[in-house]
Amino acid sequence: MIVRPPREEDDEQIYEMSRLAFGGPREPRSGDLWSNQPGWHGLIAELDDRVVGTVKVRDYQQYFGGAAVPMGGVANVAVAPAARGHGVANALVGAILPEMRDRGQCVSALYPSVPPLYRGRGWEQTGNYERVALRPEHFTFLPKPAERLVMRRATKDDLPALHDCYRRFAQTVDGMLDRDTDAFQRERLLDLDIVDVAPGPDGTVRGYLTGQRPEGEKLTIHDLVADDLDTVLGLFTNLARWSGIIEEISLRIDDPAWWQLIVPQPVLYDVRNHPWMLRVVDLPAAVAARGWPIAAHLADMAVDIEVADEHASWQAGRHRIVVDGGKVVCVPGGQGTVRLHARALGPWFAGSADTAMLRRAGLLEGDATAARVLDLLTGAPRLPRMADSF
Repeated sequence: MIVRPPREEDDEQIYEMSRLAFGGPREPRSGDLWSNQPGWHGLIAELDDRVVGTVKVRDYQQYFGGAAVPMGGVANVAVAPAARGHGVANALVGAILPEMRDRGQCVSALYPSVPPLYRGRGWEQTGNYERVALRPEHFTFLPKPAERLVMRRATKDDLPALHDCYRRFAQTVDGMLDRDTDAFQRERLLDLDIVDVAPGPDGTVRGYLTGQRPEGEKLTIHDLVADDLDTVLGLFTNLARWSGIIEEISLRIDDPAWWQLIVPQPVLYDVRNHPWMLRVVDLPAAVAARGWPIAAHLADMAVDIEVADEHASWQAGRHRIVVDGGKVVCVPGGQGTVRLHARALGPWFAGSADTAMLRRAGLLEGDATAARVLDLLTGAPRLPRMADSF
């Protein structure tokens, strides 16, 4: 078996394998072919001159601590039916790790279809992509905004201001993508049925809604983003006006502010969750790229760790996580006082698990007092969220 980068002439075989794995029409559209898609790199496995496996990595940046960290979004891991069970996926996932490191993608996220495959290579469940189904009448229980919110359909000229509105929110929620890389084509947003903005002063956007109106009695809302309480109340008032027209609004839970603190949650409700996993690919680079807001309020300190990572040998061994003058760095050396499995690094880095949780899961050993410094840095445990699936 040969593992190599894909070529344009592989497009049809790659599409057919993806179709068998994930579904889709028999005939691809132009945009479905890998060579026509921007913002990615990948590998294929070839056996007897046939493509038998694929992995694609999208070029993303993911917010942690308010900073956009270079992230490789692993997707399209597919194996031909006849080649399954022979280690093809393991070979591809293992081979893509050094590729990501060489490209500066110091962390990697994915939505797992087979969690044991990715846990075996150092990824671990870290965050949520959630949707809740509510009746539009539910939003009539909310208070009205102080003044009626003026909204209109977005145009191409609004896209930069709309994106600025998104980023103001996204950088405050760990796990959100910044949507600034070539993997995102902002103009495609206008293909949606609903792209409504609430204009602010001087050409800004203070809030917006995006979504689709499929056939049937349902409305699917993607982004509901607002700068302030009055704007979010106005957006929900807009959704309440669908009462009598549809029976259900599928609402993506992006912003914990409106979900936890504003929307009157029913006694019982159904949330569909698509959990995602995270892996640290290059620990020193990831620590340097992340934001550490608490560090400005901490005295200078250090914690010595030892990382066990057989699939990313460049970061295995002893490191010191150092807080110095409000900054946090990871340098080689130290005594290895706290020992972490590769799978522990993603949840620690994202703040989704504290060191007590990691210890109970068998992913951390060593001095508990020293380990608490790691919790202090991330504010763990907290729930990272992502608003984009791939």
